[in-house]
Amino acid sequence: MTLTRTTCPYCGVGCGVLADADGTIKGDPDHPANFGRLCSKGAALGETIDLEGRLLHPQINGKQADWDTALDLVAAKFKAAIAEHGPDSVAFYASGQLLTEDYYVANKLMKGFIGTANIDTNSRLCMASSVAGHKRAFGTDTVPGTYEDLELADLIVLVGSNLAWCHPVLYQRIAAAKETRPNMRVVNIDPRRTATTDLADLHLQVTPDGDVALFNGLLAHLADAQKFDEEFTQCHVNGLGEAVEAARASDPADTGLSGQDLTAFFTLWASTKKVVTVYSQGVNQSACGTDKVNAILNCHLATGRIGKPGMGPFSVTGQPNAMGGREVGGLANMLANHLELDNADHRQAVQTFWDSPAICTRPGLKAVDLFQACADGKIKALWVMSTNPAVSLPDADGVAAAIAKVPFVVTSDIMEKTDTNDLAHVLLPATGWGEKDGTVTNSERRMSRQRAFLPAPGVAKPDWQIISDVATRMGFGAAFAYQNPADVFAEYIALDAAVAHFPRDLDLSIFADADYAKLIPTQWPRNDKRFFADGKFYHPDGKARMIAVQTHALSHPRFTLNTGRNRDQWHTMTRTGKSARLGPHLAEPYVEMHPEDAAYLGASPGALIHVESIYGRATLRTLITPRVAKGQLFAPMHWTRQRSSHGTINSITAPVTDPFSGQPALKFGAVTAEVYKPKWYGFLASNTELTPQTPYAAIARTQTGWQAELASGRIPADWETEARTLSGQGEGDVSMQSDPTTGTVRMAIVENGLITALFFGSSNPVIVSRTAINDLIGSATAPLTALAGRSASDQPDAGATVCACFHVGRNTLLAAAANGARTVTALGEATCAGTNCGSCKPELTALLAEASLPMAAE
Repeated sequence: MTLTRTTCPYCGVGCGVLADADGTIKGDPDHPANFGRLCSKGAALGETIDLEGRLLHPQINGKQADWDTALDLVAAKFKAAIAEHGPDSVAFYASGQLLTEDYYVANKLMKGFIGTANIDTNSRLCMASSVAGHKRAFGTDTVPGTYEDLELADLIVLVGSNLAWCHPVLYQRIAAAKETRPNMRVVNIDPRRTATTDLADLHLQVTPDGDVALFNGLLAHLADAQKFDEEFTQCHVNGLGEAVEAARASDPADTGLSGQDLTAFFTLWASTKKVVTVYSQGVNQSACGTDKVNAILNCHLATGRIGKPGMGPFSVTGQPNAMGGREVGGLANMLANHLELDNADHRQAVQTFWDSPAICTRPGLKAVDLFQACADGKIKALWVMSTNPAVSLPDADGVAAAIAKVPFVVTSDIMEKTDTNDLAHVLLPATGWGEKDGTVTNSERRMSRQRAFLPAPGVAKPDWQIISDVATRMGFGAAFAYQNPADVFAEYIALDAAVAHFPRDLDLSIFADADYAKLIPTQWPRNDKRFFADGKFYHPDGKARMIAVQTHALSHPRFTLNTGRNRDQWHTMTRTGKSARLGPHLAEPYVEMHPEDAAYLGASPGALIHVESIYGRATLRTLITPRVAKGQLFAPMHWTRQRSSHGTINSITAPVTDPFSGQPALKFGAVTAEVYKPKWYGFLASNTELTPQTPYAAIARTQTGWQAELASGRIPADWETEARTLSGQGEGDVSMQSDPTTGTVRMAIVENGLITALFFGSSNPVIVSRTAINDLIGSATAPLTALAGRSASDQPDAGATVCACFHVGRNTLLAAAANGARTVTALGEATCAGTNCGSCKPELTALLAEASLPMAAE
């Protein structure tokens, strides 16, 4: 077996992967991001490379077309819109899933040849506030941290980051370092108690958007405790006095924390020199996200804790190539190679290098504004690349309606059916992970190669080639005559050399003589370089700027909504949703709710809840837990209209953005909530793919087929017909049990002696073993035995899945704990849980605590 060295396509950690066309996936032990570790999503990549659901040929208005016809149409429509309405009438919406070469070519076409900056990206939803905060403080968008700093620090402060689920390999690296050095301390700042909190010595359950007040309070404490680095600040920092004055004006009550917690945090931070502050979407996705970033940076600048081993602020990105996109100017307010769009000299230099007929002269439309322009009729042609804005953007229903209003919409994607593709006139089949070649840059500025180990399916093409083919048809062929991604990469590096005389942080000279085919994971500017170690920044005077940030007035509605991610899913599940092992962990849209809020609403465990705002409504399963504070709801963002009837959570999030970064405030919004009381609830398992057909429906892949959670306000006239319709099983024999007095019905459909579908309906939430029922699909189990809703007597019920890698359930783990496995290591030895990717280890720890059994020391 020959394994190909490539890079994971999920989060910004940028893990190295060894992959083979047969689906073999291993962590690359030589990659410096992960040293062989993988999370559950990365470990399951082999289950996502099949061609089921793939877009294999171009389509025009739902009908298959050839490439020439489709590309001619795209070019003609864009040229016509530009000719009639000007270049600002067209737009691209790109993605952090694109490779750097794809990103570069798209930005070159839009900004340098079409002549507009109307190209933004879903990275706007990920880290735009970090970009804005970095530029205000440092003069450029520089991430100074490295992963090594996490292992060298004596204190790690995690802010708005559920690292255990969203960046699991970094969490594992910190956990391993903490085990080696027990004196290392971890502080977790998050309105929720998450899996990450289990690693923390101190959890600060800050009120939503209370971060500015918290770090302003820290800055004031550092001033009072005389912890500033006076030599560093005098020589290398401006704005200290103003920042401290603003910090002193903040009200500690705005944090929602007790005086005891504040004192503990301030004292720990002030007394520990080697501090790394890791922040992510809980900071960025806010109406005051940029101010949050600067409040954090202020504390590091004031104390000189930046640019040195084991200390500094560290933004970790959610997208696999958000950093690569930033390098090539992927956002609407940026220019290629970290040059400034509003700097005439920079624009002239790029235009000269590209030999382009035009160059954009002002920032384009940021993501939320771009789709508002679609709604307003200002965008006449739109190209969406490798993303699903009809689900991922706030006010998702409004975004879908806006896309539908655009006269011409083209998408390039790997999947045929997505919520956004359903609105497009032209679909262009792109190659996906495992099929395309290029580079990505991770959160620590390390550039790695993605390499192909699979052939391109159907007639799919890489994105850079599709964009270049359209550019050629628009009359720009000479500038887009690339033969392969290595040509694009070489031009990108050459542009960096051509503009080297401009003071910038980006320095790609280390790649000037690199062999593209053999490129190893490499940090820019060079592997041993630490930014700001010399106290030099990128403002004209060479100094950093501390920013005076004010706390913002916080509203306190009865319920606020926080959105985020699940451990085993990625974005809108077009890839992870294909994996049978990743589905069962959390298989339907849900909302976390505090027990007192559930009692207030009259919601029992498993109840369905309508969560509503002025923008829309979602129907979600209630997960009653003290992990969230009273009045705060949490729901993940993964479910699409393809997978659920009303589970698209961004249908109710507001299009409120940070005024500096344009990043949406997806973590804090006012909503209402009420219990949904259907006439019946159902659970369905089938060997055929299911589609949502009831007022409440959520489907997921299983090891034996598909499952669906169902509910409806209408009692079927004929349960057998209903079950056959829902399962798509028109053939086969039916065995049914029903009890009109309790409102329950159970049904098995059997064909050729094998169970093809099982349906369970009830007037209350269905209580059956989902895992056991799914395992019965395709078996020759007697129908009456299957309708018991539990495992056969010789097969113990594993319970809800905890470990996705080895399909280990809750009941199996509890049984192992009862038999003496009282540590996470012992549970792994007994059941294999946690011994592969390790992403479930926080849940194993929580399960041991919940089991009320004495836990042994590791």
